[in-house]
Amino acid sequence: MTRVHIQRLALGLALTMAMHAALAATPINETRPLDPRGRIEIENVKGSVEVKAWDRPEVRIEGTLGQGVERLEVEGDREHLNVRVKYPNRNGIGLFGSSDKSEPTDLRLMVPIRADLDIDVVSADVNVEGVASGELSVESVSGDVVVAAAPREADFDSVSGDLHLTINSNRVSAETVSGDLTLRGRMDGEVDVETVSGRIDVGVLQSRLHRLTGSSVSGDIRVQTALANNGNISLETVSGDLVLALPRDLSAKVRGESFSGDLRAPGAEIIRPKHGPGSSFDHTYGRGDGDVTIQSFSGDATLQLD
Repeated sequence: MTRVHIQRLALGLALTMAMHAALAATPINETRPLDPRGRIEIENVKGSVEVKAWDRPEVRIEGTLGQGVERLEVEGDREHLNVRVKYPNRNGIGLFGSSDKSEPTDLRLMVPIRADLDIDVVSADVNVEGVASGELSVESVSGDVVVAAAPREADFDSVSGDLHLTINSNRVSAETVSGDLTLRGRMDGEVDVETVSGRIDVGVLQSRLHRLTGSSVSGDIRVQTALANNGNISLETVSGDLVLALPRDLSAKVRGESFSGDLRAPGAEIIRPKHGPGSSFDHTYGRGDGDVTIQSFSGDATLQLD
């Protein structure tokens, strides 16, 4: 092969790669009006979704469509918008079929600060920052979710992706299967956290919770918080270890129970039956206003007073 042929081949290859890159990065630049307290739903299968808040009564959508994606659908009105990445359905095989070879799509949105937000993704990462929605909901299969927001109510659901949440809210519900769950913020209402094999780490340091429920199968649970007057905390694990850290001025009746794990609680008498496994304790701290229960099957359960 001559030098001229090699140069022509290299030039052709470079042009092909450039065309492929252009197709794989179709730009998105759209704006739609939305009421400051309207609702926006976002759907994307793979890639990323990034949402930030501003004080304008409109939604700006930017980013890039992956190669092979059919289009970006933006439907609705000022009250309710739906932003959806439409993927191909070839030979009757859906989004999860092997025939879908489309590339990831990255979405970046600016939304009204108080607009309700509902995000549904599969393997896309999600990042939400600065919104103060009435309702915030994120559902993911394998993508990681990072949120720093102040919604009135928040719901998060993930299968194998991690949840990293910094939330100021009255009510938070977060659930994973195998992903880790980290929750921080000011929460003075109700918190519900659940996992199968992931790790749960909750830190509510500047407020007092009225109700906290948490459970895991094999994942560890660590919670650091304070309890409101007449508040309730209930935590349970199967084989994971459990640590609950509460202030020294705790006023609550605390009960602990384990089948084969170790129980620890300051000042509490751990009762073990003479015959058979198991241990338990029942102890009152302060006036006993609140109610706290920690339970495990084979994991250790510990109450700390910091």
